[in-house]
Amino acid sequence: MNDTPLIACSRMYNVSPAIRARWDDLFTWASDQAGVALEIIAHAVPAPLPELWARPDMGAVFMCGYPFSRLPEDKRPVILAAPVCKASWSGDRPRYASHIVVTADGPACSSTGMGRAVWGWTVRDSQSGYHAPRAFLAGRARENPAVMRTVGPLVNPTGILEALHAGRIDVGAIDAYAYELLSLHEPDILTGLKIIATTEPMPCPMLVAARAAPARRVSALREALLQAHERAGGRAVLDPLALARFELPDASDYRVLPELADATNLRIPQW
Repeated sequence: MNDTPLIACSRMYNVSPAIRARWDDLFTWASDQAGVALEIIAHAVPAPLPELWARPDMGAVFMCGYPFSRLPEDKRPVILAAPVCKASWSGDRPRYASHIVVTADGPACSSTGMGRAVWGWTVRDSQSGYHAPRAFLAGRARENPAVMRTVGPLVNPTGILEALHAGRIDVGAIDAYAYELLSLHEPDILTGLKIIATTEPMPCPMLVAARAAPARRVSALREALLQAHERAGGRAVLDPLALARFELPDASDYRVLPELADATNLRIPQW
């Protein structure tokens, strides 16, 4: 291995200590397979994600497709691979969605009247926690966006869940893959909650490397991830993460995200 490590970070999806440990297992396996030293870091809340994505030593870091697509092409990090979740909403593709979640006995326990509910949101550059629920609501013509009440930023899916349980919000959108991981490893945190809708699947967050990272090392890490499902050790680290495999998406796949966000801004300008 090269003695100068690149960093690996699952911040977007290490939604509990137990789940972070499973990501660490994946990064360790990929590092060994690729022969590329990786320093696994937390970059824990409240550290801003844009600071992480700007680091020149990224080797395998999760990045949301929305901020990726907003960057000029010559400033974007290099895509390694995107995960394919085993859940049905993925369509066996590197896609994800947002679950619209409420408390089972709360005031917004059905899909009607959600425009009058108090919505929680994560951060404004999040596809799953901000743009997806706005597009979902904008598409519901019978709702009146003028009466929207919102609470945020709640930072991440955990923040949404905590606000729901505390009664600070009536409804929130949670990244469906994060929800899948929580249902596998932390089911208690989902007790008393109800999914009332799921948004249209979109290109999912991907693992990226910095543009400055050596091309040979990036290629080796990419190949390790893309071949993980074909190897016994790889399957052993994919299964606890509810992943079927990794695929290499095209950067152009992510153009739809800012296009939809811009269209939604015309419908719900005040949220």
